[in-house]
Amino acid sequence: METLIPTINRLQEVFLTVGAEIVQLPQIVVVGSQSSGKSSVLESLVGRDFLPRGSGIVTRRPLVLQLVNVAPPQESDALNLHVYTELMFFCLSYFYIFQGISPEPIYLKIFSPKVLNLTLVDLPGITKVPVGDQPEDIEAQVQEMILSFISNPNSLILAVSPANSDLATSDALKLAREVDPDGRRTLLVISKLDLMDAGTDALEVLLGRVIPVRLGIIGVVNRSQHDINTQKSLEDSMRDEQAFLQRHYPSLVSRAGSRYLAKTLSRLLMHHIRDCLPDLKTRVTVLSSQYQARLNSYGQPVEDHSATLLQIVTKFASDYCNTIEGTARHIQTSELCGGARICYIFHETFGRTLQSIDPLGGLTDLDILTAIRNATGPRPALFVPEVSFELLVKRQIKRLEEPSMRCVELVHEELQRIIQHCSSFSTQELLRFPKLHDSIVEVVTGLLRKRLPITNEMVHNLVAIELAYINTKHPDFTDAAQVSASVNSQQVVVCTLQQILRFVIYSVQVNNRSKALDGGKRWKNEKVAEEKAPATGFGSPSKGQAINLLDTAVPVSRKLSAREQRDCEVIQRLIKCYFLIVRKSIQDSVPKTVMHFLVNYVKEHLQSELVGQLYKQPLLQELLIESQDTAQQRTEVAQMLEALKKANNIISEIRETHLW
Repeated sequence: METLIPTINRLQEVFLTVGAEIVQLPQIVVVGSQSSGKSSVLESLVGRDFLPRGSGIVTRRPLVLQLVNVAPPQESDALNLHVYTELMFFCLSYFYIFQGISPEPIYLKIFSPKVLNLTLVDLPGITKVPVGDQPEDIEAQVQEMILSFISNPNSLILAVSPANSDLATSDALKLAREVDPDGRRTLLVISKLDLMDAGTDALEVLLGRVIPVRLGIIGVVNRSQHDINTQKSLEDSMRDEQAFLQRHYPSLVSRAGSRYLAKTLSRLLMHHIRDCLPDLKTRVTVLSSQYQARLNSYGQPVEDHSATLLQIVTKFASDYCNTIEGTARHIQTSELCGGARICYIFHETFGRTLQSIDPLGGLTDLDILTAIRNATGPRPALFVPEVSFELLVKRQIKRLEEPSMRCVELVHEELQRIIQHCSSFSTQELLRFPKLHDSIVEVVTGLLRKRLPITNEMVHNLVAIELAYINTKHPDFTDAAQVSASVNSQQVVVCTLQQILRFVIYSVQVNNRSKALDGGKRWKNEKVAEEKAPATGFGSPSKGQAINLLDTAVPVSRKLSAREQRDCEVIQRLIKCYFLIVRKSIQDSVPKTVMHFLVNYVKEHLQSELVGQLYKQPLLQELLIESQDTAQQRTEVAQMLEALKKANNIISEIRETHLW
């Protein structure tokens, strides 16, 4: 058990340069407000004046104090030991003058036969109002620093509170309760017992009847300012402390005072280290594995520039192609990427867009009828002219070009996104060399940019090919004669129904006429009168008046004749049939074109393009310059890994039998 505290001291020395916060070593953290007697308590534990004193905040950095008990020196070595101890104080007495406080700790190790093995951390005193050169947020800074130390679950909290103040308002106890609500890690010290008002004592507080503390409450008597000014020795102060406790607290004299506090702290720390050691060993082992993995990710310093460049370029090209093929190691689960997204563009985005295009969209009956008339010239058409069909179907096929070009654009954007995906997840070594990373991105982007216009031209040609020749003999195209016959058969049925309706109307009119002879005579007289009247209107224009037949407005819409309806329907059916054939062809050929001229070409020529552009002797040194962050992080990780290995060896030296 006695070797546990020296073991923790050795571990603190191991993590001196890299920081011990990550491993959460067991230690005692001293917390108290300004002028609470915190410094006097620490000096009584050490048995020597060594802490700076003054007004305001004197302690502005954490002080890690290691007390090491050594055997009493021989008479001939007493002077050497004294000089060694003084040199330790002297070497660590260089302080920089700065405002505010700093979280960087100062380590002080004391060897003495008069101390018990202890590890303490002295923190700046809690303050409320900034004084002198202190910043406005000094209270928040001090509390943040204190909480960062006492939040360590492996730390014991030594809360110091003066006896001449109300314990319910103790700032030290309040902060301790925030991180240790059950009080399992808190020990309370009541200082300045001799400064209480006459007729009062702290007996109820020391017995835990006011505020109970699980680890106990210990009262001490501090040296007064007069004792310090007169250089009263700590040994005399401890004798006076025992005399005071014997007079005023005889029932607690064996459980109070600075000597009892030192023994209690040593005992609590040893048992606490024993309880924390298994978890500490596990944590050190886990951290060693994590830092080893981090160090491996940073790689080794570059020795062979040519081999390193080829290795990185090959790895990037392989990861890029694997991302397209769907065989990459790092597969995203939040969104589609790589080849899966390209497939989605082909069959979902592009396919659905084509399916949503109406074959007759933008065509009205009047447009079709106008095209038919324009194709016949001055002569009325006996049949539907083929030229009008070709004119209208080309107009509809042209609408397939825009979504086809958009498909190429979307695939090109996804190939650009794969570059960033590979840079972030696949090739960790590439991040070590910013210039090489930027050069690879530039080369791949240039290759994609070079292939984009070629692919666009080929997709444009696909639509142009369909427009170049309208193949009315296509096996899937319905013959015009069949469409015309189908439409005519429907027209015959319609005409027969119309004739029957006309016959019924005529019969009714004849019956009504036979019943109204008088009306018929009156109609005949009116007819004779109309014939005698002078003729006016279209047939006989008035004298001196000219009529322009082209001034008549062309109706936007009108009722079509039976033949016009038949011709429009024939054209509509032919357009729809042929458009579906072309749309099916475009939907199949555009993805194939994009894959051949863009995706597959980039996959096949990516590595050769990278090697050809980057593997040049004058560029090797420049491209493989590591970033400062990477080099610094590798050094820090290597130092931490070395410290963890040493810590693991130190912990392994402790046998299980020593823990009980």
